[in-house]
Amino acid sequence: MGKGAVFLDRDDTLIENVPYLGDPSLVKLMPGAVEAIQALRHAGFPLVIVSNQSGVGRGLITKEQVRSVDTKMEELLGGQGIFTTYKHCYAAPGDPYDEHRKPSPLMLQEAAQTHGFDLLQSYMVGNRLTDIQAGHQAGCKTILLHLRVPPDEEHEAIRLASFTAKDWPTACDWLLHSK
Repeated sequence: MGKGAVFLDRDDTLIENVPYLGDPSLVKLMPGAVEAIQALRHAGFPLVIVSNQSGVGRGLITKEQVRSVDTKMEELLGGQGIFTTYKHCYAAPGDPYDEHRKPSPLMLQEAAQTHGFDLLQSYMVGNRLTDIQAGHQAGCKTILLHLRVPPDEEHEAIRLASFTAKDWPTACDWLLHSK
């Protein structure tokens, strides 16, 4: 049995959501993200990004632009290599209706299989109902980061989440004490 990981949504969880972001100069971290990522990393959690990037499949941005945004985000969060795997094979960059897109658990399951993670010992952190659904369906504990949750998703996301955190410090504290 493998180790648990922390799966992280990207937009409005780690960085501010700019629709179809392709310009790394526009990357802005969410409040508390740096400290939380550093604390989780220091606690020994493998960190994995799972992100729907439909703009690639729609022809609005390229995979290279997504990678440049990711590189900038990674730099701002603490440097290269901070994430266990940071490839957009876990980002469903193809067809906007691809079966890998959250709420499907497939990205989490593939990452777990590739890296030997135990999904039952893992966590999914995100701000959308689809993040919580993907984590829940994969067997992970789920944390709804209550930053910029769409109002029409809020009730169901709160109901389904293992924990709802008002901010990154609260989410990180819960996660570290649930380990």
